[in-house]
Amino acid sequence: MNIIDAIAARRSVRKFTDRTPTREELEQIIQAATLAPIHRLTNPWRFYVLGPEARAGYGLALGNRKAKKATDEAHAESIRKATSDEHRAQPCMVIVAMSLNENPEIREEDYASTMMATQNLCLAAVELGLGTHIRSGAIMDDPAARSAVGVPEGERIVAVLTVGTPAEVPEPKARRAAAEVTHWVA
Repeated sequence: MNIIDAIAARRSVRKFTDRTPTREELEQIIQAATLAPIHRLTNPWRFYVLGPEARAGYGLALGNRKAKKATDEAHAESIRKATSDEHRAQPCMVIVAMSLNENPEIREEDYASTMMATQNLCLAAVELGLGTHIRSGAIMDDPAARSAVGVPEGERIVAVLTVGTPAEVPEPKARRAAAEVTHWVA
């Protein structure tokens, strides 16, 4: 598959088979991630591949946040358990984090590079017949979530990826044509 085809084929997959990606597959897509452009060769990216217990712990942290909207404690507990169980059942989760440079300019460059690394990882997954789903949000700063996945102080979580064999691949969503967002400047 060429890169243009991989870009066109990449989707946010929400339904996966039970097959866990192999360590070799995960190492291959993470290696592709580390080839992303990086201005000062700071290599800011960090990858945390979560096993079932770590996935459940992350899910529990997310469930605790969701449970705050519950009407009573029994409802809150069912939310916590369901969210934890849902995450434990994922085929694989990879947390993409970055080291935080003290220099704001370098930190911004590092964030951009880490997101490019995330895209490389997703495209390499497509090449291997795997699917990904990228998540973000306030949960990434939650101390319980960070602790569950082992992200230390001095690092920022920038993406939470589910990786696995797609059970179904969604149809592409409508996007604006490149001509609509391109300006040719003389």
